[in-house]
Amino acid sequence: MGCSIMGQKCFTLTVFLISWCSSLFLQKSLAQDYAQALDLSFQYFEAQRSGPLPSNQRVTWRADSALEDGKAQGIDLVGGYFDAGDNVKFQFPMAYTITTLAWGVIEYRSQLEQLGQLQYALDAIKWGTDYFIKAHPEPNVLWAEVGDGVTDHECWMRPEDMTTPRTGYKIDASNPGSEVAAETAAAMAAASIVFKDSDPDYSNTLVTHATQLFNFADRFRANYDVSIPVVKNFYASLSGYNDELLWAAMWLLEATSEPYYQNYVVQNAVALGGLAGTGSIDLNWDSKYSGVHVLASKILLEGRTGLNTDAFKAYQTQAESTMCSALGLSGTPMKRTSGGLFHFQDWNNLHCVTGASFLITAYSDYLARNNQTLTCSGQLVQPSELLALAQQQVDYILGTNPKNLSYMVGYGTSYPQFPHHRGASIVSIKTDSAFVACDAGYEEWYQRPEPNPNVLTGAVVGGPDQDDNYTDERDNVQGGESATYNSGPIVGVLARLAGSSLSSTSSESELSEAVIHPNESTSIYAQQDQQIRGESDEFDLKLDIHQELVSKWRRGKGMFFKVQCTVTNHNEHAVKKLILTSNELKGPVIGLHRLRGRKNSFTLPKKLKALQPGESFTFTYVSVEAVKAKISVKQALLE
Repeated sequence: MGCSIMGQKCFTLTVFLISWCSSLFLQKSLAQDYAQALDLSFQYFEAQRSGPLPSNQRVTWRADSALEDGKAQGIDLVGGYFDAGDNVKFQFPMAYTITTLAWGVIEYRSQLEQLGQLQYALDAIKWGTDYFIKAHPEPNVLWAEVGDGVTDHECWMRPEDMTTPRTGYKIDASNPGSEVAAETAAAMAAASIVFKDSDPDYSNTLVTHATQLFNFADRFRANYDVSIPVVKNFYASLSGYNDELLWAAMWLLEATSEPYYQNYVVQNAVALGGLAGTGSIDLNWDSKYSGVHVLASKILLEGRTGLNTDAFKAYQTQAESTMCSALGLSGTPMKRTSGGLFHFQDWNNLHCVTGASFLITAYSDYLARNNQTLTCSGQLVQPSELLALAQQQVDYILGTNPKNLSYMVGYGTSYPQFPHHRGASIVSIKTDSAFVACDAGYEEWYQRPEPNPNVLTGAVVGGPDQDDNYTDERDNVQGGESATYNSGPIVGVLARLAGSSLSSTSSESELSEAVIHPNESTSIYAQQDQQIRGESDEFDLKLDIHQELVSKWRRGKGMFFKVQCTVTNHNEHAVKKLILTSNELKGPVIGLHRLRGRKNSFTLPKKLKALQPGESFTFTYVSVEAVKAKISVKQALLE
């Protein structure tokens, strides 16, 4: 909250500014509505459902689809999730999605329950695991894909109209695939923990499937994209299957407490690359080592290692190394955009960001619950600082970024209108039941200049590029396509952040606070050389400038603070040709146009011709001090 301060008149001019007033970073009154974002996330999973939809389906523009999947192969493969903006069911990323969803529920079940979201979470997980049970009819058989990616991508059809082949592809003892079998084992093991108390019979069924799938993956070791070549152009396993074997064993250890699995992750730590070190937090559909490190750290911190403490400490060393790298305190700092977003890759970067954010959040809480801290290059790091880092990444996704654009569809006031998604981009079959053919979809809907007719609520798109740029166009496959595995990990982080605003968390798990102290002077005055003109000789220029710290991070040994300024016109007339000046805006300034040759002067962005009465605009700057910058008005014209 800001406090209005009136300046003194000088040549019949008064400039009003709202002072900083000691603002708290990451307080209980949070800038983003994490509870709403959480609810929207579960709606996205409903939009991705394949098969007959339930009566409580909230995403009403979808209808039943793919009701004969598996029929040609003599097996029922109806159900599961479409992976992204197409209509194919890829088992490998689908299983990863369920693993991360289940992990989020395991860690933040109480928050989900308090927020009224637990049942939606359970439904989202079970929609996946019910399908996995169907897809695993024998111990050494797993159906790993339904639909052909090539023919599917040649057509632009809503799932309810599909005429593309629904061919099923499986792995078995003759054509094995360790990655997909082990990831599915991990998903079913993690889900078994979720349902252990509420549905023990179902939980036991999941453990049985997980055990069989792990044995299958471990005994018949092979790359799944060799056995199923059609998947290579879509979800090729670049990291191999070693990480999935450790990942699945770790989850089966959590689900069963069987010594066999603890011995497995200890004895195979080196052979399967678990201690090789990746240098960054890299949890995504293809890479699980960082997840293994964090899970092992949890077991160690909770004192469940038995005689294998040293081996689990070796895993934790890897986890701490990547955490310090994410903080920028040791090793090779993780690459960031100028707006502060982790940048892993150009294609669908946000699915890597959500995975990393969840691991940082979970590790923060493991440390906090066990009264531990992190040390990076001799510097002590509190768990709350890790949580603040994860929050900064999620806030960026939700709109605290240079474009003030939410990359979660349907959240906030500005979000992508043209996500690359077949079902969302074609009129709902419930609105117009006329068949939309393969080519017609491209000609009539893909090329359509208007926004998608159906809002893909809760979808996290691929996101901006390394320069924080984003093009909201339907053919922006690289940044504008959402995927279930983008949203799987973010659910846990949103539950944690939304739950932190509820009363019932210990001081160790509270979000960190950084007090922003006001400068000694909070008033500015019009100077004689200011060029401020209006329709009359006497007038007051009433502008409110509210400054608020929205994020902080470390890079190397330095702290950086991102500040958002909101400028509001309280005049009866529009303000044009506004020039703000400050010699303290030395970091990146986003949302203002820096005047050439006048390094301390800034004007409105070119697209904003004038600031109308009552209107506001925002800009951000980065500072190395947690104090407000002194900003004054150099020039203004009232219409």
